[in-house]
Amino acid sequence: MDPVLAEIYSTVLGAAPYVIAAYAGMLLILVVYVVFTMTKLKNSEKRLTALEEHVKQLSE
Repeated sequence: MDPVLAEIYSTVLGAAPYVIAAYAGMLLILVVYVVFTMTKLKNSEKRLTALEEHVKQLSE
């Protein structure tokens, strides 16, 4: 193997666990964000439905 490539591979492979951990962390943050957003959206939809029913009752 070319010594230059061996040096590059040793540098890259040494940092691989950190890169994998960074990607895993970003993926985890993204999943948590999506779950949080979906929960808030469902809550807002429930409140909007309740408000629509209340307005409908008031107009009758």
